[in-house]
Amino acid sequence: MTRPWHDLHSPDSRLSLYLRALGKRKIRGSQLPEQGLRCFLRVDPANLAAYRRLCHFADDGRLPGTYPHIMAFSLQLQLLTAEAFPFPLLGLVHLHNSLQVLRPLGGIDGLRFAVYADNLQPHEKGGTFDLVTEAEDGLGLLWRETSRMLVRGLKLDAPAADLTETTPAALPEATRWYADGDIGRRYARVCGDYNPIHLSSLTARLFGFPRAIAHGMWSKAMALAALQGHLPKAGYAFSVDFHKPVRLPSEVILSASEAGPSGELRLDGHGGLLHMLGSWRTL
Repeated sequence: MTRPWHDLHSPDSRLSLYLRALGKRKIRGSQLPEQGLRCFLRVDPANLAAYRRLCHFADDGRLPGTYPHIMAFSLQLQLLTAEAFPFPLLGLVHLHNSLQVLRPLGGIDGLRFAVYADNLQPHEKGGTFDLVTEAEDGLGLLWRETSRMLVRGLKLDAPAADLTETTPAALPEATRWYADGDIGRRYARVCGDYNPIHLSSLTARLFGFPRAIAHGMWSKAMALAALQGHLPKAGYAFSVDFHKPVRLPSEVILSASEAGPSGELRLDGHGGLLHMLGSWRTL
């Protein structure tokens, strides 16, 4: 399929995008729009520095592997809140995130991003789709991300896939960190993701959570920063599946394979809670 594109000078303001999200509360169809969005976005040095501090990335002259996700966040919001998009943004559940760093992310002033939705599939709790984000420099594709999102209550005319899970492997502890009670608000200020489930216990309870929960992409970024020595500077894929949310505040334990061309990781809480399973591999 030749995908139609809408090229933007810049994304709409985040305030207008969130107001648009608040106005869309119901599923209004079961077909993804074919059109994607494209836009050139510049690196904000102050925001990049704040992100490094928040997620414990070293300042090595390269963008953290998860940072293009932050750069593209408003563009993603614009796609997901568009009139043609059939699902409400509020209530989407982030199940999986994979990224590929194809070439070193150094010396970058800006990137041309493309965002589109694809791969609508039935799920035992509704349906899933992939939010795909790609970043190019002057030489071509540099970075790619796929976020699998769950639409609860969506009815599709196809059987759901078998979601039987294997027992996760035991791995040696790599590090642990404390997710304090305001990390959701601090991450939101840096990345722009003001989903109410992350901000406070009061706003989280409106969506069925007894306490605020950490952003999944913060947990992934913290894991990637901790395992940076396990990975090459480029030519790798880093993927995670999100399981039980990290309720705030709480301590989490990151376990991982030894450094090598491929490996596995897991993020656990106390009391047998499994928060995240993942893997990496060279490309």
